[in-house]
Amino acid sequence: MTDDAPNQSATRRHLQQLSTIRFIALGCQLLALVFFSQVRPIGLPAGVLGGILAVYALIILLTWRRSFWQKAISEVEFFGHIVVDILFFSALLFYSGGGTNPFVFYYLVPISISAATLPRHFTLSAAVLSLTSYSLLLRFYVPIPALQPGHHGDQSGDLHIVGMWLNFCLSAALITYFVTRMSGELRAQEQATARHREDQLVDEQILGIATLAAGTAHELGTPLNTMKILVEELKTTEANDQVHDDIGLLERQIDQCRITLQQLVKTAGESTAEASVSEPVRSYFETLIERWQLLRPQVPLNAEITPSAPPVSARFHPSVSQALISLINNAADASPEKIRISVDWDHSQARLVITDHGAGVSPAIRQDNPRPFTSSKPDGMGLGLFLTKATLKRFGGEVSLQSKPQGTTTTVTLKFDP
Repeated sequence: MTDDAPNQSATRRHLQQLSTIRFIALGCQLLALVFFSQVRPIGLPAGVLGGILAVYALIILLTWRRSFWQKAISEVEFFGHIVVDILFFSALLFYSGGGTNPFVFYYLVPISISAATLPRHFTLSAAVLSLTSYSLLLRFYVPIPALQPGHHGDQSGDLHIVGMWLNFCLSAALITYFVTRMSGELRAQEQATARHREDQLVDEQILGIATLAAGTAHELGTPLNTMKILVEELKTTEANDQVHDDIGLLERQIDQCRITLQQLVKTAGESTAEASVSEPVRSYFETLIERWQLLRPQVPLNAEITPSAPPVSARFHPSVSQALISLINNAADASPEKIRISVDWDHSQARLVITDHGAGVSPAIRQDNPRPFTSSKPDGMGLGLFLTKATLKRFGGEVSLQSKPQGTTTTVTLKFDP
């Protein structure tokens, strides 16, 4: 999504709200025309004004339909609609007293709408057009006797004062409604743009880390092969049972590192759809926990998978399991004497809760978007939690950390497609 997409979406909503304002103004104008031509006639050219309002109603309907087309709505087009409003309002005023009509101050409404939604040069153009129209209507217009200053026949002189009051109420209501809505949408648009730029920054950081990881994975292949050869030779030497057990553990650790590197290279060359296959959710988490216990057999683990969870299958990208193992490793590092894992799920998402009894984590690490290279471990690189959160977020997951004096609870909510 580009930065222009939120702007186009906002302009479309602006046009829809402008159509709503037009409908309200048209209804008020029709009521005024009926009242002052039928109930209390003041000499208005009802036929001409009715024709202008009929054309204006057709334009409003066409504009309303236009706001739902897929074609993008530019700022120039939106400004064109404001110009149309000013011209039609000027035509109405020309046949209803010109500058003596108390509703002349409705010119402030399109100016306010332009100021709230468009760049400055559009607003200046709307103001100049409105001021020019107002100035011309002070000299050129069809006079209405009841609206002329000083006219008091049949108490009609009060119409000007009443009309000014009604115009103020209508203009104030429309300006308040529109400007408030627009300012709220503009703030939401700015927040969406900021989040989009922040996500782009995170993606750039991840890309840089991924490039570094690819080179590192290639370099690690040689020392792992060397260690594998040495372990094979050590297995042939005479030693007590404890040493042979340690050698076996070391061999399994080396094999797991080689598998992880091979999976890293394989995953990097595949798309999300190709890299993930549907499998039972229960089997996925059981395998995940067994894999982690193979990596950290010395850490006591209390794992609980809800037996009543539904038997559903889902697709999980390989990166997700790596991210979850990273979170479990963090808990084991903080609390090597014991950690607890509980897993449950429904038909749309899974919930993994990891509890440790360590010293807790700092607020900088608990925040939603931790910075890379920030770690609470003396020998940590500060990449684990950053990459984990970014990975799970990319595949529909969320991570929250609650730190207490006696430990940290990490909750992972992972959405999946059955």
